[in-house]
Amino acid sequence: MSKLKIAIQKSGRLSEKSLSLLRECGIKIPNGNQKLMTVSSNFPIEILFLRDDDIPQYVEQNVADIGILGENEVWEKNRKVETVRKVGFGNCRLSLAIPKDESYTGISYFNNKKIATTYPKILNDFCRKNGLNVEIEEISGSVEIAPGIGLANGIFDIVSTGSTLLMNGLKEVETIAYSEAVLIKSPDLPEEKQQILDQLLFRIQSVIYSRENKYILLNAPNEAIKQITALLPGMRSPTVLPLAEEGWSSIHSVIKEDDFWSKIDQLKTLGAQGILVIPIEKMII
Repeated sequence: MSKLKIAIQKSGRLSEKSLSLLRECGIKIPNGNQKLMTVSSNFPIEILFLRDDDIPQYVEQNVADIGILGENEVWEKNRKVETVRKVGFGNCRLSLAIPKDESYTGISYFNNKKIATTYPKILNDFCRKNGLNVEIEEISGSVEIAPGIGLANGIFDIVSTGSTLLMNGLKEVETIAYSEAVLIKSPDLPEEKQQILDQLLFRIQSVIYSRENKYILLNAPNEAIKQITALLPGMRSPTVLPLAEEGWSSIHSVIKEDDFWSKIDQLKTLGAQGILVIPIEKMII
């Protein structure tokens, strides 16, 4: 039987989260991070551990069938690959930063300046679109130190919390794009491998739904059931079960976690009691 070859980052911020996602999908992965390749024992998939900036090339050339990496690398490498879906982690932004003591007056600040980055294509596209004349200094790592050692006037890099910028005496001044981890595939994927990918996507979707939603149980007076069920529509409609105490029912539903926090006060006002919010392991819709 054919095996689907998936490339993931061998180390770095997306590596462990990619492996964790596959494990949450019920895919057994042998331990051993030093390997370049491993094979699942219960799903037709081979995992290749690669540098993230090499993944688009390997997928384009059919060395790997699919890959998980940051959108920023897909944009930067501009290879002939298809973005299939976002996978729910790895959120960051691509931003311009300058020394914290510099006075920033807008993007015209960067005219005739030198900017250090590992993403020259994305930066060049932005500068051309905005009519900026800049000198791009391409470096492969430790971009944050470039202004401090006199290599550049500013930097363009991925930012998650901004703590690395602060540690290096920099401040974020312009956000150019937002990025997160995505699954890409080869445009020439054979049908038998597409079928395996469809199975994997089904599992990924159930995992992502479970992360975004919570199972909620509460007790409520019967006269408030109609109003509460309007607040908690669920996947189709809430489950309502009578309690032993006359005039009360138990209401079960599924709700997005962000929505729950915005509705908790309304639920309490309507008389809801004993509210339980439970994580969902898998969610099939």
